[in-house]
Amino acid sequence: MTNVKKQKWQIGQETFFVRWKRNMKRYKYIYLMLLPVILYYAIFCYGPMGGTIIAFKNYKPALGITGSKWVGMKYFKDFLFGPYAWRVIRNTLIINVLQILFAFPIPIFLALLINEIKCRPYKKVVQTISYMPHFISLVVICGLLATFCRTDGLFNDFLALLGMERRSLLAEPDLFRTIYVGSGIWQEAGWGSIIYLATLSTVDPGLHEAAAIDGANRFQRMLHVSLPCLVPIIIVQFIMRMGNILTQGFEKVFLLYSPLTYDKADIISTYIYRQGLELTNYSYGTAVGLFNSAVNLLILVFVNYTSKTSVYKGYKQDKIEMRGDRAEMSDFPLYLNTVAGGLDRRDQAIGGFSFVVKIYAVPVVEIIG
Repeated sequence: MTNVKKQKWQIGQETFFVRWKRNMKRYKYIYLMLLPVILYYAIFCYGPMGGTIIAFKNYKPALGITGSKWVGMKYFKDFLFGPYAWRVIRNTLIINVLQILFAFPIPIFLALLINEIKCRPYKKVVQTISYMPHFISLVVICGLLATFCRTDGLFNDFLALLGMERRSLLAEPDLFRTIYVGSGIWQEAGWGSIIYLATLSTVDPGLHEAAAIDGANRFQRMLHVSLPCLVPIIIVQFIMRMGNILTQGFEKVFLLYSPLTYDKADIISTYIYRQGLELTNYSYGTAVGLFNSAVNLLILVFVNYTSKTSVYKGYKQDKIEMRGDRAEMSDFPLYLNTVAGGLDRRDQAIGGFSFVVKIYAVPVVEIIG
């Protein structure tokens, strides 16, 4: 019996290496193109992970990593029970939640609106104009904001026209988040819509034709045909966004905030910068960063699991309502393909617009609600 298992393992092993060798030979140029990406992540992402051990040591550059004293969870406790932990975590969460609520949906709506433009030259002009702010340097953007928010700046000129008092807007803690999120929407909305426009370009025109035959107007077709086709990519983007909910962009906050706005603007990444680099408390800064990454990982896993569960729940409900039989997990990939790419051929006979609404509306409601 043991010899049979060993023989099967050897056959499987041989088959694997033969297949690997054949693929390497056949797709050698593709693997060669992939090599720089692998090296980048290996050198700059996975390589430095070994240095995170200093979060558990009282790191002294003169002693090196191995010579520094082991202190265990000391710096994690210092951060979690310190006076600034709640402030930086709260600010990071609030800014990210505001971006998810306001900045995340804007590219979706913009893509849906641009997709409805029938005049091709005008559509290209709108796309180009909406993409342009993304290519402006972040330093330039922050410089413009600082200039516009001064007491003699453009924004205060508008406030003066409305009879309001001039003030330094960036020095107001309560206005920092509004300025941050609003400027981010202006800069990234057009660029973020590209992936949704690419998805909309693959939608089967037959779905819109069936909806039009059933009497749906353009708004109804956009709501019940175009939008549901974006659900898979929206889920992926949302999962990726939630995975970084505690990792707010350091550069923009660092360029805009000041000690006057620390109470509302200081986030985890800027706190790590001040503690780790400005105050040379390397171990403490590494501990805070490691804590941040661990929480992000847990949130990412949770959101990914929840999204899969929600889609499958919608699939079961849809299958029971449409066909009256049990929902089997073996059919679930077919359902995902149907949601992502249009109707399956064997289901097209069920009927036009009403079926499109039925098969798409259930998972959308389950995911959102």
